[in-house]
Amino acid sequence: MPTSTVSQVAAAHAAEVRQGQRFAFGRNWQHFLQTIDEQRIAAATAALADMLEITSLAGRRFIDIGSGSGLSSLAARRLGAEVLSFDYDPQCVACTEELKLRFAPEDANWMIQHGSVLDQPFLDSLGKYDIVYSWGVLHQTGDMWQALANVGKLVEPGGKLYISIYNDQGGKSVRWRTIKRLYCRSPAFVQTLLVLAVGAWWETRDFFVRLVRLQNPLPFADWAKKKQTRGMSVWHDLVDWVGGYPFEVAKPEEIFDFFRARGFVLTRLKTEGCGHGCNEYVFERAGQP
Repeated sequence: MPTSTVSQVAAAHAAEVRQGQRFAFGRNWQHFLQTIDEQRIAAATAALADMLEITSLAGRRFIDIGSGSGLSSLAARRLGAEVLSFDYDPQCVACTEELKLRFAPEDANWMIQHGSVLDQPFLDSLGKYDIVYSWGVLHQTGDMWQALANVGKLVEPGGKLYISIYNDQGGKSVRWRTIKRLYCRSPAFVQTLLVLAVGAWWETRDFFVRLVRLQNPLPFADWAKKKQTRGMSVWHDLVDWVGGYPFEVAKPEEIFDFFRARGFVLTRLKTEGCGHGCNEYVFERAGQP
């Protein structure tokens, strides 16, 4: 990507964060990097392999759109894929580069770039991939449906598209959007209070739910499970959720219909039911590789 274009993208991102139009995801991921160890990497690798229903990605080209911390990209490398990572947030790009330096230095089969999934000329320069991956990203671009259309074009015939998109909860989603927008437009101390308030509410609610179900009411087992699921962190996921803006949502049938009309077949689906989290989809593009 030309240097001038990288500078323009970085400037646009900085302006959006400064104006309260976008959450600074990279700052959160920089803190999360300190927690990444071999146990988290193994969990992320196992989760990726499970959802894609593979044991190896050797000989496959994998693109990680919105790479964030770089953990999923590293997992794909551990499975043998040739990986390209990119992100719109310069700090996320730096996080991915730092993770590569720590765990895969001088790896010629892992490339990292700075770019936007809404920049069609940039995407056209990348080619096509056997696995197109974007977890929890496209609904935070500010133009989710265009982003979804763009990533579909990157999939080779016979290739797979693995995405996760926030579940549409109707009125609840509208209220969450308001909270997220408030977070991004507030000073740092208010942001911290919002995160603590949401975390306290969830933990209190879950405490009594477990108590009624005659389960251990303490949250430690759930926190450990979070680490085992994609190698993620309870605190950093909470900050990401409360602050994550822009914020768009979709019902599973909307995503299904959208990609079916574009020649994709749904092969795996994990839904949140009535929850606020992400529904996960694996599609396969029709045609022979």
